[in-house]
Amino acid sequence: MSERKSDPGRDDSERAFFGRRKGHKLRQHQAELIDHLLPHLALDIATEVPANACEIFDPAADDVRLEIGFGGGEHLAAEAQSFPATGFIGCEPYVNGMAKILAQIEAGKIGNIRLFAGDAAELLAWLPQASLSRIDLIHPDPWPKRRHWKRRFVQDRTIAAMARVLKPGGEFRFVCDIDDYCAWTLSHLSRSPDFQWLAERADDFRRPWDGYTMTRYGRKAAREGRKAAYLRFRRL
Repeated sequence: MSERKSDPGRDDSERAFFGRRKGHKLRQHQAELIDHLLPHLALDIATEVPANACEIFDPAADDVRLEIGFGGGEHLAAEAQSFPATGFIGCEPYVNGMAKILAQIEAGKIGNIRLFAGDAAELLAWLPQASLSRIDLIHPDPWPKRRHWKRRFVQDRTIAAMARVLKPGGEFRFVCDIDDYCAWTLSHLSRSPDFQWLAERADDFRRPWDGYTMTRYGRKAAREGRKAAYLRFRRL
């Protein structure tokens, strides 16, 4: 399979995931985790596409889920520990976020997480068709200025890419405390023939689903009076 690489010359509208790749200087142990643990967990999308995404994990997972932009990794780590037979892929280009999840993986001896430090669109293109049971996008960057809306992850093309890799009956779950981005997501998903919004009453999107792990950002938003929406869409 030909190697896929991010093209820095691409127009912003062609990029599906945006994030700072560097932030605060890493502490010594964090840097060691990036150098020595990450290579064992990192997915290489220049390799041949796996016939079955479950085989990415050792031992092979019963099921595979993806979290796009996992931030500090609180939700990803909690889910992986709660569902040890499920394989979890975390996608995050921000190196400080990668260091944080690696620390949690090391401390919790978590063996069912694999990581991708790059463009989520390229990861989605690499994964086999109908290989995931769920995709989570939790508190993504809302890119509030109109001229930056093309940078939001939720776009018609990324919805189609998610539909390709989700199994029938699989779910895309979206959490956001920015009303405009929630409306944007509902609008885009409602015109997709591949997804059905699962809310039947207001509490279905005003309250977190059972077992949801609140992130540090989510707790901060709540303290500041911002209410999040919890949107679930089923792959038809």
